[in-house]
Amino acid sequence: MTTVYHVRHETRYRHAGTVAMSQHVAYLTPRALARQAVHSASVTFAPEAADRSDGRDYFGNLVTRLAILKPYTELGVIAESLVEVAAGAQVTPRTSPPWEAVRDAGVFRAGSPPGEADEFRYPSAFVQPSAALAEYARPCFPPGRPFLAGAIDLMHQVHGDFTFDAGVTSITTPLSRVLDDRRGVCQDFAHLQIGCLRSLGLPARYVSGYLLTDPPPGSPRLLGADASHAWLSVWCPVHGWVDLDPTNDLVPDVRHITVAWGRDYADVSPLRGVVLGGGEHELSVAVSVVPEEEAQQRPE
Repeated sequence: MTTVYHVRHETRYRHAGTVAMSQHVAYLTPRALARQAVHSASVTFAPEAADRSDGRDYFGNLVTRLAILKPYTELGVIAESLVEVAAGAQVTPRTSPPWEAVRDAGVFRAGSPPGEADEFRYPSAFVQPSAALAEYARPCFPPGRPFLAGAIDLMHQVHGDFTFDAGVTSITTPLSRVLDDRRGVCQDFAHLQIGCLRSLGLPARYVSGYLLTDPPPGSPRLLGADASHAWLSVWCPVHGWVDLDPTNDLVPDVRHITVAWGRDYADVSPLRGVVLGGGEHELSVAVSVVPEEEAQQRPE
């Protein structure tokens, strides 16, 4: 089973004054994966960049770097892609090794090379492991429990204990406050579960991308009404990387489109930069994820 999606991600900055020049880094192009084919992709900027390079970062993500050297008051960035996503292999949690074995595999041993996932066991800019996070996760990991069973149970726990609320956090909100307030958005919940796992010595990475959402019954899908999404992946020696979405309490499948992954949001924020001048600005973001068969039925 595969599904083809048209994805459009438009970002617009409107400045109160004139920007003299700016430099930007964009993670807006989906990755090609075993279960995800990217048939076409483009990222355009207005005004156009004086210098631009498209390549891959340390984690293999597609990244665009650019400099705009002429004055402007409004910056528009449009990323469009056609992506085909296939169903992943069925995950059997009970066949994963005990969580203690996964934890102990990351213990440093002189003369042994680091494992594939070892760098995702440690603190990062927005994920600081703590005793409180370990305590929150511990009920999901009793002695000998299969690692994936515990990780999925923790996903259920986060989903059940926390309320989605777009107005209470920002990217700088510490995990300790998210844990206390039990509210946040998808990036908070992804960071929280990653923090819980790393606090137990377990490997987990942050994933950014898109999610196909459904309009209310009887209503058409509204273009531009979606948003970027975030979830996490855990490393299991038997199954490899396994995605988990605590915001929606599910193992991602054909409705999730992967753009990039890293240690946390700081590694893969969709668009960031340095701006000289411009003063205050307004930001607007509009995302559309539309199945191809639905897109073909829309009038021109």
